[in-house]
Parts: sequence; structure tokens; C-alpha cells
Amino acid sequence: MKSEVNSKESILAEARRIAQAHGYGGLTFRDLAEVVGIKAASIYHHFPSKADLGTAVARRYWEDAAAALEKRLAEARSPIDSLRDYPETFRTALETENRMCLCSFMGAEYDDLPEAVKTEVQRFADVNVAWLSKVLIAAGLSESPESEKRANAIFAAVAGAQLMARSRSDISLYDALIENYRDVGLLQK
Repeated sequence: MKSEVNSKESILAEARRIAQAHGYGGLTFRDLAEVVGIKAASIYHHFPSKADLGTAVARRYWEDAAAALEKRLAEARSPIDSLRDYPETFRTALETENRMCLCSFMGAEYDDLPEAVKTEVQRFADVNVAWLSKVLIAAGLSESPESEKRANAIFAAVAGAQLMARSRSDISLYDALIENYRDVGLLQK
């Protein structure tokens, strides 16, 4: 049983890596099996279809992101410090072989995604916006419902900065855009 769990976790981890680099469209069972070192039929044992795999990968991604955001808040000295550090979550993907946020990448493929995958991709944005809104209120920087508007702007701006930097393979562009957002008051200095 442990081997089966490890195999499933290896599949999910590699599928995430592939999807962050190539999107849902670039995720194939044959290529994934080769990277994991198993037969493609073994992937079907855990995930009967590509849609099932994509759904599981996107769900795991937003669940991991939600946990990381809560950990960031719990470990920060203050909500403002947590907001200040928020862009690091997107920068980390760029530092890892110029990858992108999986849900941003899949969001670009939205029209071609199965419905279940679309739901999980949307959930990632929802989790980020809800967390940002909560922290903006806790920091005393915004009141509800204005906090959600600002949270949406922050999320869109940071994800957009990541997209621009990835398209140029230039992490310094990401850093410059984030600094610009700080200068105009969208993000905390």
C-alpha cells in the first residue's frame, strides 16, 4: 500500500512540475510515465483520465498554496509583514526553472479545460483573494467589502508580473514590477 501511495504522490508531483512548465495541454500520460519511471497504465490506475489527473493536480496546488499562505501569516511578525512577503510565493516559481503558478498557466487555457479542472483553477484565485482580503483587514489597511476589491487587484497584479517575467525569462523584471506596485501603494513597502 505504501508503494502505491508513493507512486500516486510521485505522479502528482511530476504532473505539477510539468503543468507549471507546459500547462494542462502539455501534460501527457506517456511523458509523465517516462519521468516517473512507470508504465502509463499505472497512471490510469490512480487517475482514470487526464481530467481526473488535472483536477487532482490543481486541487493539490491550491490546497498547498492555502496552507503556505496560512503558515506565512502565522510566522509573520504582523499582518503587514505577511502582505509585504506575499509576492515571494510567485517569485519562488520563477526561481524554479522559470516556472509559473500552475493555476495561472491553466487559467490561460481555461476554454480548453474540463469543468472539474476549471473549478479547481478558480479555487486557487479564490483562496488567494480571500487570504489577501482577510490580511488587509487584519492589518487595518482596508475594510470589508473594499478589502476584496484591493485583494483582487493585488492578486491580478502579482500574477501578471509573474507572467511578464516568465515570458521574458527575466526574474529582475518581476522584481521591478513588484517594486513599482509598492511605489504606487498597491503593495506594502
